[in-house]
Amino acid sequence: MTRLALLSVTDKTGLVDFAKQLVTNFNFEIISSGGTAKTLQAAGISVIKVSDYTGSPEILGGRVKTLHPRIHGGILARRDLAQDVTDMEANDIRPLDLVVVNLYAFEKTVANPSVEIADAIEQIDIGGPAMLRAAAKNFGHLTVIPDPRYYPEYLQQLQENKGGTTIAFRQKMAGITFALTHAYDGEIAKYFASVAQDGASYYTLGGKQLQTLRYGENPHQGAAWYGSGETSGWAAATQIQGKELSYNNLVDLEAARRLIAEFPTEEPAAAILKHTNPCGVALGSTLKEAYEKAFNADATSAFGGIVALNGPIDGETAESLGKTFLECVVAPDCTPEAREILQRKSKVRVLILEDLTAGPKQTLKTIAGGFLLQDSDDSRCDPQHWQIVTVKHPTDQQLEELLFAWKVCKHVKSNAIIVSNHKTTLGVGAGQMNRVGSVKIALEQAGSSSQGAYLASDGFFPFDDSVKTSAGAGIIAIVQPGGSLKDRDSIKAANELGLIMVMTGVRHFLH
Repeated sequence: MTRLALLSVTDKTGLVDFAKQLVTNFNFEIISSGGTAKTLQAAGISVIKVSDYTGSPEILGGRVKTLHPRIHGGILARRDLAQDVTDMEANDIRPLDLVVVNLYAFEKTVANPSVEIADAIEQIDIGGPAMLRAAAKNFGHLTVIPDPRYYPEYLQQLQENKGGTTIAFRQKMAGITFALTHAYDGEIAKYFASVAQDGASYYTLGGKQLQTLRYGENPHQGAAWYGSGETSGWAAATQIQGKELSYNNLVDLEAARRLIAEFPTEEPAAAILKHTNPCGVALGSTLKEAYEKAFNADATSAFGGIVALNGPIDGETAESLGKTFLECVVAPDCTPEAREILQRKSKVRVLILEDLTAGPKQTLKTIAGGFLLQDSDDSRCDPQHWQIVTVKHPTDQQLEELLFAWKVCKHVKSNAIIVSNHKTTLGVGAGQMNRVGSVKIALEQAGSSSQGAYLASDGFFPFDDSVKTSAGAGIIAIVQPGGSLKDRDSIKAANELGLIMVMTGVRHFLH
């Protein structure tokens, strides 16, 4: 007996070959409409148009075409229930064995910052989710396929089960489908919340699995990579060489991206990170110089590090990168000469991400029973809004050095301290339980280089002890948020010791 499949897709990947196999090998008739029907007809595949099958024309500019009892009755009918069978016969409804639907590209549409709300609304799919949800609900009697990636598995099911599918497979596809419609509606809700600029009462987190990862932070932890699509963020990066990305690679790469995004491309910058903390960051007159300064800031920690560069990798920079073991390198581009040189270290993961500045507007952390959502800490540093609180004032050059230290400090785990000079990190105190401990670690790492150097702190100094310790090590200027009840004590100590101190009024905790 001829079976019935409904195909209505925006993603035409593999569509023609799939449909041919359904018709030729498994005795299916196909119902379709719009662009899907045209694609199949152009390939010589017989198609029943939805309007011919339902006896109702497409109306409202195509908004209503599949919302019809002959379609939804064929999807939702329970073939083992006598009343449903009677209703189908009375209304000339054929049961559907397969529903293949994917949805309008709403998320891709609203990713354009200039999109008009009217255009966004037209990309809200109505008939697609309705058919997907109906077919998923009735998985006991038919199969739903929401993505071309599942075509081969479905065809294999037909081959192995005498033209049918197992209940386990149908149930799996139902779960995948409900996850898809859930994520799709979530993106629509997020868009409307952003337009209203109001906190949403409900927040939906959804994403498509892009890759199963070997493991998570540790080998005993399972992990997978999900994304909103393959054309944004790290999914849009091109990996030109190296091993498959791991969970830890991706976490570190995102931390590196956030840090390097602080520095405009006019001034070459390099950042080397380990476990999401910078171990060396520098600016230079060339990209090679910036990288070598960053590497030499802490060569021991740089071994096995993640490198982010704010300019295209050239041959000279590639030569320098190849002198030590690195896990990953990311840059906005890479010259042919540099690619050839980097191939000498073929295991190093090298990624090209054209726009290193585009990141999420919100960050999320899971907790027991829920999650926490906050705006990303993407505020730009503006020294014009800083307050110089000491008698001694910085020169323009000193202010630039303080700005560099402050930008880096923002991306170090709290309590965070940066010691730097010549726009190069010299010491990094990260993640300590008290600020004095972070100061001592950063100064100890800097050693004698702290003479005449600059210090940044992500949070205020609760006491004047860190100021005195810094001065004793040779620090000449400090940048910190201020806001402590004992700011006066820190300012007094700085004045007595001849230090410059500026307060930003902005805190940059990173947990």
